Amino acid sequence: GCFKPTRGGGGAAILLRYRSPLVSRYASKEMAYNFSDQKKFQTWRRLWLYLAQAQRVILLSKVTINRLGGCERFNQNKQMADVTSTPPKNWFPTMDFLENNFVVKELKKIYMPLLPGCPSRPLCVEMMYPFLHRPAQLTTVGKRSCLWLQDLCMDLCNLERVRNDLRFRGVKGTTGTQASFLQLFDGNHEKVEELDRLVTIMANFKRAYIVTGQTYSRKIDVEVISVLASLGATVHKICTDIRLLASMKELEEPFEKDQIGSSAMPYKRNPMRSERCCSLARHLITLVMNPLQTASVQWFERTLDDSANRRICLAEAFLTADIVLGTLQNISEGLVVYPKVIERRILQELPFMATENVIMAMVKNGGNRQDCHEHIRELSQQAAAVVKQHGGDNDLILRIQSDSYFAPIHSQLDQLLDPKSFIGRAPQQVSFFLLLLFIFSAAENPQNME
Repeated sequence: GCFKPTRGGGGAAILLRYRSPLVSRYASKEMAYNFSDQKKFQTWRRLWLYLAQAQRVILLSKVTINRLGGCERFNQNKQMADVTSTPPKNWFPTMDFLENNFVVKELKKIYMPLLPGCPSRPLCVEMMYPFLHRPAQLTTVGKRSCLWLQDLCMDLCNLERVRNDLRFRGVKGTTGTQASFLQLFDGNHEKVEELDRLVTIMANFKRAYIVTGQTYSRKIDVEVISVLASLGATVHKICTDIRLLASMKELEEPFEKDQIGSSAMPYKRNPMRSERCCSLARHLITLVMNPLQTASVQWFERTLDDSANRRICLAEAFLTADIVLGTLQNISEGLVVYPKVIERRILQELPFMATENVIMAMVKNGGNRQDCHEHIRELSQQAAAVVKQHGGDNDLILRIQSDSYFAPIHSQLDQLLDPKSFIGRAPQQVSFFLLLLFIFSAAENPQNME
């Protein structure tokens, strides 16, 4: 018979409600926990404790410290703690006291370490082997990988900048004026400022925003999500390159022994990880529109129409960034390069790319450039017809070798057709880039350079 859902607990209940695939299928447990109710409630209690401790230091009050200390051990109940365990009403900080400062600030230890290492595998494998960029020019595996890595390093710098620029909202009160705290301190502005400073330090922030409304400026969300969206564009570009190269069988992402590429076509080896990255990266890129619109339509000090969408877009942005980075790292660590396939493709196009070198060599031997160009043009058209119309190999070089007109340079053809003569300074650029990257990494993380 057909399946009949029930309203019970356990597995059946899970089938009756939507679950975000970002958490149920893809996200790391660390990032999923970062947006969990447990983490949220624990952070609230911790902030209340900081506030009470700071007020105690300033001699406002010594009450409820023990009860608040117990809140720090809260780790089970997903509902708000009983009101008796919270500070008195005039202590209670607005929820924007927390906002997402903590969430953003703690992300470095979760996925920032992934960034520099993502394309390390293709940098180490066949670093200098030529890649065919287009029929007009060659590049190398290492050079292309360095371009990927450079974009990731730019994202890392931007993430560091946003994280370092992030400030604590601080103890600003309901609408940001600190009026209630000024009243509690009998009009003593210095004590209000000291309370703000102490709680900021306890929360492990170096600075607090000087002015806020009911919330911190929603432009801060724009800054944070913009950096993540830019990271999404980077990952999409890298994985698109990998997918294109995989279609030409020059490169391949990891493929497990028992992995099935297609239920209908057993021979297929789809770049499923790269496809997943591209799919999720597009979602990440679009998320920046939400905070942009939210920031633009805030009325005066705040409207409450920012709450619901922020709960969704902020969490999804970080969860998605975490997923695509983790997947990209997995791809990079198992990426396979196939030099023989690359070589075969290069040899198909190299004769056409070498025509300019042939013309220059003939001119150096006293030939007329226009006459040489016409001879090359005719032979190239004949060779192209063999390839396009008959599916044969490119025989341009054989035609040049058989043509007495080119006799003066027949002995130079091997040198003129050396693929390494077409890649310019790509090897030197790669070596210099990696040297600088190593020096930078050693300076940032000397313990990892042993």
